[in-house]
Parts: sequence; C-alpha cells; structure tokens
Amino acid sequence: MSEAATGISADRLRSIIKRIEKLEEDKAGIGEDIREVYAEAKGTGFDVKIIRQIVRLRKVEVEKRREQEELLDLYMSAIGMEV
Repeated sequence: MSEAATGISADRLRSIIKRIEKLEEDKAGIGEDIREVYAEAKGTGFDVKIIRQIVRLRKVEVEKRREQEELLDLYMSAIGMEV
C-alpha cells in the first residue's frame, strides 16, 4: 500500500519510533546511574529507604506535604498507632 492509500508517512513513523527507542535507552542508562548512586549511599552507611522517601517527598509542594503528614497522623491515631 502506498502512503496515499494508508495516510501514513512511513519515514515519519520510523523517525518517531527511533526517537522513542533512543529515549528508552537513555532512560535505562539513567536508571542504572541512579541505582549506582543509591548503592554508593548504602556503601557509605546511609539508609537507602529513607533517602528514597526524602527524594519522593521533595517532589511534593510543602503545603501538600503538610496536609499528607497531618492526614497520616490522623489515620495512625484513629487505628491506635503511636504518632
């Protein structure tokens, strides 16, 4: 089938697919770099679970984080967990 018949530009599609594949490769490489940094932190004696939690929390706006912490405290109190 021709481009006119399918409405698909094979060159454009191929270009998009190649760009996605390249970005997926880059993402995998970055993931490996991140794992190496966490391994370094662990080797230095840091608690990696806590570092991951801090990284996750730093992505949240301060006010939203406070709301989440207050709700967490409320829920923990409701089920009898020490806050």
